[in-house]
Amino acid sequence: MSNSSDVRRREVRALSELGLTELGKATDGVHRTHRAVSDRIFGVVRRGIGPAVAPVKAAHDIIADGVYRTVSESTRAAGRVGGRFADLPMSSAPSSTTGGANLIAFVNGLIGDELDATRSPLTDDGMTIRVAGEPVDLSSDGLAEAFPQATGRVALYLHGLVETEHAWRFGQSASTPYEHVLSLRGVTNVFLRYNTGRHISTNGADLAELIDDLVRFWPVPVDELILIGHSMGGLVARSAVHHGYEAWQQWVPQVRTIVTLGTPHLGAPLEGLAHRASAALAAVPETEAFGRLLRRRSGGIRDLRAGSLVDQDWTGRDPDDLAAALATEVPLLPGIDHYFVSATVTRNPGNPLSRVIGDGLVLHQSAAGESSTRTIGFDPANGLHLGRAHHFTLLNDPRVADRLAHWVG
Repeated sequence: MSNSSDVRRREVRALSELGLTELGKATDGVHRTHRAVSDRIFGVVRRGIGPAVAPVKAAHDIIADGVYRTVSESTRAAGRVGGRFADLPMSSAPSSTTGGANLIAFVNGLIGDELDATRSPLTDDGMTIRVAGEPVDLSSDGLAEAFPQATGRVALYLHGLVETEHAWRFGQSASTPYEHVLSLRGVTNVFLRYNTGRHISTNGADLAELIDDLVRFWPVPVDELILIGHSMGGLVARSAVHHGYEAWQQWVPQVRTIVTLGTPHLGAPLEGLAHRASAALAAVPETEAFGRLLRRRSGGIRDLRAGSLVDQDWTGRDPDDLAAALATEVPLLPGIDHYFVSATVTRNPGNPLSRVIGDGLVLHQSAAGESSTRTIGFDPANGLHLGRAHHFTLLNDPRVADRLAHWVG
């Protein structure tokens, strides 16, 4: 990795440029909405009083178009010029701080595939292991320095959409209960950060390669791998194991346990709602800008509609097609203990409210991988349900920690 001051400058400039560019795009959206509404109003007025309204409309359009164009072009120009010189007095790169990392993760979650395609500095690191916010070099020396007490039992933690490794300390300033209980059982905890806006299958392939390097360069022989994923992270973990298995990678037999926490194995209803809403909004001139905005959501978000794990679910498909989402059924690999945790806002998952909103983002059936039409194949005995909890409770909960202690053992 290059000099930290260079990284800081690139990230600050990229954030400055992105903010002003997005402001320009927002102005364009407001402009289109304004014109659609005014065109409809003037159309109604014209039918009432005749062509006398035409000069008024022409004057209105010239003034409105000029104002919006000026604002849009000014903000875009400011982004191009100001971004070159933006150099805030920060001691660390934004990606190395909790607040900066969370901001970048939020942006990446929304449009990370766009940024990745344009090689934005906000996506430079790719998928990385992080210690105290800093990326760890995947080499013998780098891993030995980062994990001086490394053991042969390794747990990898994968965060969810718009999150970072800091999310696992939700509500905590020190280590989480999960780290604590696993450390007592001789497990070394390894936290990853990745761009959640990229397709789940793309991140899964990258994770497979990362684990391959991790096992090769780990300070001691790796006897056991444990994958723990929150939300989208559980899908990335399953995708990585599938990819590793298909590619005959040697680390796959060392995976003994996979734990998914609030993972939408059968899809997330909110993404399905956003998919249909974007089509409806885009079909009406007055709301087309809002539809266009919704359609900018990243490939990673779109993959949550059905819980897609492989490339063929999205390759060559129109992402805005209203046809049913594809979700190739990827079987759970034998020889691996698969566990799941779900949550609902009410005590009983059968409560009508919980049937509709689940934990706020993911339904109980999806987290458990079983519905009337699809079954992932989890053993129901290998599950845990948390009542009166929400999606982010699963990041840091003593009940989950107790069950992890039992499952990992």
